[in-house]
Amino acid sequence: METLAINGGKPVRASLLPYGQQWVDEQDIQEVSAVLRSSFLTQGPKIEQFEEAVAKQAGATYAVAFCNGTAALHAACFAAGIKEGDEVITSPLTFVASSNCVLYEGGTPVFADVDPETYLLTVEQMKAKLTSRTKAIIPVDFSGQPVNMQAFQAFARENNLVMIQDAAHSFGASYDGQPVGSVADMTMLSFHPVKPVTTAEGGVIVTNNELYAKKLRLFRSHGITRDLQELEHESEGPWYYEMQELGYNYRMTDMQAALGLSQINRLDRFISFRNEIAAKYDAAFQVLEDKGWIRRPVVREQAHSGWHLYILQLKLEHLTVDRRQIFEALRAENIGVNVHYIPVYLNPYYAKLGYKQGLCPTAEQLYTSFITLPLFPKMDDRDVEDTIQAVNKVLEFYAKRS
Repeated sequence: METLAINGGKPVRASLLPYGQQWVDEQDIQEVSAVLRSSFLTQGPKIEQFEEAVAKQAGATYAVAFCNGTAALHAACFAAGIKEGDEVITSPLTFVASSNCVLYEGGTPVFADVDPETYLLTVEQMKAKLTSRTKAIIPVDFSGQPVNMQAFQAFARENNLVMIQDAAHSFGASYDGQPVGSVADMTMLSFHPVKPVTTAEGGVIVTNNELYAKKLRLFRSHGITRDLQELEHESEGPWYYEMQELGYNYRMTDMQAALGLSQINRLDRFISFRNEIAAKYDAAFQVLEDKGWIRRPVVREQAHSGWHLYILQLKLEHLTVDRRQIFEALRAENIGVNVHYIPVYLNPYYAKLGYKQGLCPTAEQLYTSFITLPLFPKMDDRDVEDTIQAVNKVLEFYAKRS
């Protein structure tokens, strides 16, 4: 049996392969450079152009851009009217922003457990958490697979709730043929460097609701408006503006928008590459699953995934070590694996708020066994083969022998 790098053997790769990475080409650089030579670095024409392109791609009427995805989620909670005493149901298997946005507006996050096959929320789990104080739901498209958007929206309407879809992982994906962004009351799309399209940092809320769009734009610019039709008092002159809400400076720059506008032209290509890599992983790891060492990700037939993450579920009962040892062994082979995510309520801040371990048993169990493999469009065949080789090498070494 081949000696692992962690035990002094030769690593599969000479340099570290990250789990995710942006792909910026010369055209992207030219578009950003053009903005740097223009009259507007921020609050200029590129913002609206980018918003229009995102809305079109998402099948939505309006798009409002923000400096990052967390700011966009915060704005969505503001637009939804979340306040102290309101509850918002969301997933624990996500980045902390999915629930922090509720806390920012004084609401209470309520965590529903996830489906053990897809790792997504289900309507049934949400129903179990529904109370008279529930104001909104924030289902999360974990790993790039969209939730059943139509079912969640129907549930929201039946119970007079606002549906805010956290689609940070799934721009360019679809469910039952409908693109992510076209169904929910508001959908958050992220443009961080490891996401399907990047603006370096950035987020967008897409919606079909004009009132939400107006509230979102107000919130991202200090709560200030110059629109004559929205003023509460008579204008004193061309300079006049009004601060009508306690908003924030959450604006995106034209440089960010120019990068995103250039990248969005390659979104379909990026998603295609991600699906191709995931298919290669699926085929290669079938044998490991048959041996009972891992479980490959499951994508529902109705879903076209964005494949932001490829997550193996380790079957630790059939391995001689825990997840940490396997993680460190793969890192020693120069495969930049990661773990997504620590259940949100297990963080110390949430413990101080009264959230306790055991709240969502499935999510907690999955967390102990998850390991994220590299997956991004810029990966070449050698990168994919190295990852497959390293996973096989490490799991063969640590497998229990009968």
